[in-house]
Amino acid sequence: MKIGILAVQGAFIEHKNMLNRLGIESFEIRQKQDINREMDGLILPGGESTTMGKLLHDLDLYEPISNLINSGLPVFGTCAGLLLLAKKISNDERIYFASIPIIARRNAYGRQLGSFNANAQFDSVGEIPMVFIRAPYIESVYDNAEALAQIDGKIVAAKYNNQLVTAFHPELTDNTAVHEYFIDMIKNKNS
Repeated sequence: MKIGILAVQGAFIEHKNMLNRLGIESFEIRQKQDINREMDGLILPGGESTTMGKLLHDLDLYEPISNLINSGLPVFGTCAGLLLLAKKISNDERIYFASIPIIARRNAYGRQLGSFNANAQFDSVGEIPMVFIRAPYIESVYDNAEALAQIDGKIVAAKYNNQLVTAFHPELTDNTAVHEYFIDMIKNKNS
């Protein structure tokens, strides 16, 4: 199994380190030629969604990644990655890949000072630590997307077909459960 990690901005190295811990091969996607490598899944890390969106277009990565997602490649978006995948962002007119039927709210917990850690239940996994940094949350899911985790009544993780999104950063904890969940999604798609 091999997973590509978008590495134009944000917390991509932490995802790579997490996959290394799990014995999963990965590579960084920095330019268009990197997207042509064979991969079983894709991670869109946290960072700054507007910067990432601009770089995706500037580096000519937007269309090939969009095609991969639309063709069913399993994808996992954390924080800004969630915003890149959301069909709608309620407090921003920009949309990016618009592939997962959720309505997200960017910077929903405020600025950097609103960052926090919590423990909450993640569907089929149990209680896990969650790190929120200038995080979005999901206002609603629809069209068979399912909420996987909530904090204070706000959806912070969801799944739709081969797509997984979290408003938090599982790669910034020692807990590998969410990455294992994504790996299981890939294995189940291929079985």
